[in-house]
Amino acid sequence: MKNKLLLLLFLATGIVGFGQKNNAQKSKTTEFNVPVEYYKLDNGLKVVLSQDKSSPTVIVAAYYNIGFRIEPKNRTGFAHLFEHMMFQGSQNLGKMEFIKLVQQNGGILNGSTRFDFTNYFEIVPSNKLETMLWAEADRMKGLDITQDNLTNQQGVVKNEVRVNVLNQPYGGFPWLDMPQYANTNWYNAHNFYGDLKDLDAANLEDVESFFKTYYAPNNAAISVVGDFEMGEAKAWIEKYFGGIPAVQIPAKPDISEPRQEKEKEFTKNDSLANKPALAVAYHMPTRNTPEYYAMGLLDQILIQGDNALLQKKLVDEKGYTSYVSGGINYLGNMFNYNGPMQLMFDVTYDTETSKKQVMDAVDEVIDGLSTKVNQEMIDNAIVKMRSQLYDDLGGNFGFGRADLLCSFALFDDDPSRINTLEDEFKKVTPEIVKKTISEYLRKTNRTILVVNPLLANNEKTN
Repeated sequence: MKNKLLLLLFLATGIVGFGQKNNAQKSKTTEFNVPVEYYKLDNGLKVVLSQDKSSPTVIVAAYYNIGFRIEPKNRTGFAHLFEHMMFQGSQNLGKMEFIKLVQQNGGILNGSTRFDFTNYFEIVPSNKLETMLWAEADRMKGLDITQDNLTNQQGVVKNEVRVNVLNQPYGGFPWLDMPQYANTNWYNAHNFYGDLKDLDAANLEDVESFFKTYYAPNNAAISVVGDFEMGEAKAWIEKYFGGIPAVQIPAKPDISEPRQEKEKEFTKNDSLANKPALAVAYHMPTRNTPEYYAMGLLDQILIQGDNALLQKKLVDEKGYTSYVSGGINYLGNMFNYNGPMQLMFDVTYDTETSKKQVMDAVDEVIDGLSTKVNQEMIDNAIVKMRSQLYDDLGGNFGFGRADLLCSFALFDDDPSRINTLEDEFKKVTPEIVKKTISEYLRKTNRTILVVNPLLANNEKTN
């Protein structure tokens, strides 16, 4: 995370309103408030509206409560494959016409598959809101599921796997690799990008069943963020989404992870890498607990920014690496997931440096952390966290706000949580942080993954 002046963030994003509590607190206290109107249609669709008239644009985001984690066994990568299928045509829009519709109206769009949801969004001029709501509803009603479309997208996804993982130095490290090593439950530990054999095995029956099961209004949330009129937006949402029938959603499988009792270490050979690398991951506390928020602050203290303790030790003092990267949830942020997760960081380092040297320096930081924790350290971490949160909320013309609103609607049935996050971090005390360090930053709760570059001169990394 790059540190930014809060004042510049406030002025640039235009997404939050601020006010002082009283004159005595003016220099100390600011509050932000994201406008949130939340309701549900009769078919179960969760709807979140958040006005922001600072620019004449609007975001429509559609989130479905299906991600990598609970895709069918023997169909790894299927959730991601299906994301691609959603752009292949619907009842009234032919192949690629959805994309053309957005782009020809001056907008941008994208979609992604994450651990616990698949999302689609468009950012368009405000006067195209009705068009985008109609288009999203059109593909929620039904896809153009054909063998040609499926075969085409199987090839596209398999090519992504080859380009981004199989034929790439450090391919999949550590964002794809670490969950498979750190977790034990298949739902959390399988190759979510997809095994090539599983991708080939997907058939039309699989696609049709997946769509009917998960792409239903009662398994989805939409958010509208930006410059729009409430009455119009509500009327259009009812008009286009209200008649889509709900379905019976299957019970969610058990995705829990057992308590890790022994440190785990693995080596991944990589003939394309030119330097050794390692990643360290610690299992996270349960979402929304005091320890969860404490871990968020520990992320700021240890990893984020030039003043982070691991950065100062490994980069500034030891010179083992040029940068420490990491955080909570490499495929998003600490708020937009809903299951087991890791706090993780990774580094690359020169062959003259050993893995033991790097890990000894890491242990020096972690082992001495409890004795350093005080209120001042926590307060500084809260400032960094707040800056990052505001940055996320304003990112991509406000898409960060749409993302959290949909995530909190899906996971917590409470998108207004977006306005209480800072308060939750402020409840964290030095005692809670020390308790969190003891339970979650212990060596027996961590997994270490080392990349061995298979150097021609057979130099060792350990």
